[in-house]
Amino acid sequence: MDIRLDDLGSRQVQDLLAAHLAGMQQNSPPDSVHALDLSGLRLSSVSVWTAWDGRDLMGIGALKQLSPATGEIKSMRTDPAHLRRGVGLSILNHIIAEARKRGYHRLSLETGSGDEFEPALGLYRKRGFENGERFGDYVPTAFNQFLHLDL
Repeated sequence: MDIRLDDLGSRQVQDLLAAHLAGMQQNSPPDSVHALDLSGLRLSSVSVWTAWDGRDLMGIGALKQLSPATGEIKSMRTDPAHLRRGVGLSILNHIIAEARKRGYHRLSLETGSGDEFEPALGLYRKRGFENGERFGDYVPTAFNQFLHLDL
């Protein structure tokens, strides 16, 4: 598996991001979905990595700088053809290592709630993320939750 910084120019990457956004909207009301679209992922405060097996896109994940000491994980998604192959964990480990390299003290994320999100929540909790308070401009609802990892 090759994990690399991505410029979001590939059709495969754009299609996976579109599927990610559609999946989030399918499982949460539209006004409670905070996933970044392509333009949001192109902001200078966001770095995006993709995982590849040759020419086959396996997954994607992003890190948004919130402050000089904190970051937020965004847009984690594994292509359905590569589920249960360690793709999500590999990308998450890469993002955590990058956050440490940048000197961040904390990583946070906002995600959905409900059975559909349990696989992702299990992955985050396995890496040490814990439920916690809201952060940034997010508004707590019955459809979202906040996780944090002290680095």
